[in-house]
Amino acid sequence: MGTDPINKNLIRESILELLSDEENARVARAEGEDLIEGDEYIDLSDVASGVHQVHAEDAKSPFESVLPRSAVSPETWSRIVARIG
Repeated sequence: MGTDPINKNLIRESILELLSDEENARVARAEGEDLIEGDEYIDLSDVASGVHQVHAEDAKSPFESVLPRSAVSPETWSRIVARIG
């Protein structure tokens, strides 16, 4: 059974609240950019699906609504991963 839209938005917002202003700016700039193979990210439209890793066949596609690991500090990434379980 899927998560309802209101709950998805609450989860997404709780993740974004963990980011500093600088990290929020980096995430905003990263949306729509290509990620390279091996990059880790969280799909902000489906946070409950957890951490994803870019594979070769995905690497050339532009990614939208994602939070790349490279956009946040290691401490913030750890808090995000702990939050989504």
